[in-house]
Amino acid sequence: MSQVPYLLTPGPLTTSQATKQSMLRDWGSWDSDFNQITRRVCERLLAIVQAAGTHECVPLQGSGTFSVEAAIGTLVPRGGHVLVPQNGAYCQRIARICRYLGRKVTSIDYAENAAVSAADVERALLQDPSITHVALVHCETSAGILNPLDAVAQVVAKHERRLIVDAMSSFGALEIDARRTPFDAVVAASGKCLEGPPGMGFVIVRRAALERCEGNAHSLALDLYDQWVYMQKTTQWRYTPPTHVVAAFDCAITQYLEEGGLAARGARYAHNCRTLIEGMAALGLKSFLPAAIQAPIIVTFHAPDDPHYQFKSFYNAVKALGYILYPGKLTTLETFRVGCMGQLGERGIGGAVEAVGQVLAQLRAAA
Repeated sequence: MSQVPYLLTPGPLTTSQATKQSMLRDWGSWDSDFNQITRRVCERLLAIVQAAGTHECVPLQGSGTFSVEAAIGTLVPRGGHVLVPQNGAYCQRIARICRYLGRKVTSIDYAENAAVSAADVERALLQDPSITHVALVHCETSAGILNPLDAVAQVVAKHERRLIVDAMSSFGALEIDARRTPFDAVVAASGKCLEGPPGMGFVIVRRAALERCEGNAHSLALDLYDQWVYMQKTTQWRYTPPTHVVAAFDCAITQYLEEGGLAARGARYAHNCRTLIEGMAALGLKSFLPAAIQAPIIVTFHAPDDPHYQFKSFYNAVKALGYILYPGKLTTLETFRVGCMGQLGERGIGGAVEAVGQVLAQLRAAA
């Protein structure tokens, strides 16, 4: 293998050469030039979800989970009660965060191949008036399920509760419009659909909600209110930012806009997803989810029906051909996952299908 393998994962993912090169310069964390980069990134992130007049973008150091925890800890008061519709590992992580933070949590549990139902959410809200917030994962990447964000958001708003959206694997590729979809917060990160490097999360927060959050947070470092107030006063991050990551993320967003923004990025991923599912089906590999709830971000496949199959050796063989797969995250079935995101080179997702086909042929020949 002559090159670094492509990452077929839900993030980190393979970035462009321009994004990589943008990390070669060092930045002063208090320097006005760097502060302008932060400002531009936040303004563009707000614009992607049509939220410039109503919401604030609060960036945060760390992986996306840092920002999810910051959003829950800052926006949900100590006496709050969070409803978590749960159909995968990332929903479960939100519930675990709530328990760590001492926030009351109730879940609605689904099978790993079932989407969240807005009717179920409404039923839960009617049954328990103490629920103050709903936390929804838009794209549950443990299986690749697309949950019905707008329908859930309308129900939550109808019952005058607050919505926190984990849009980690959808932001920038699947439409979220703050003018039509009411939410208090949307949480995402740099190393996903916007194709930056990992290391920076961000929360798009409704300004009126953020203004009421002083004193809620359980953690100084994860206090979105304090971060926002400090940045408003100084234009700077409170604590040392991941300067190279922020600069590279800025570069990646510029490329995103030049590509055509959300419509173009979403179309590219959807094309990748179709090509992947059709190509793998031709190899005898069946995708786990029905098409109606399959997000074009990452696809879960049933493991090959072969007694010689072991994921680790399968993974290593595909890696040797230039592609890094992702292990399955389901609890009931043997699966593996293939991401549709990132800069996948001239051969694109078709090259990955060819590599999997070669490894399957070797596996069958050994039988």
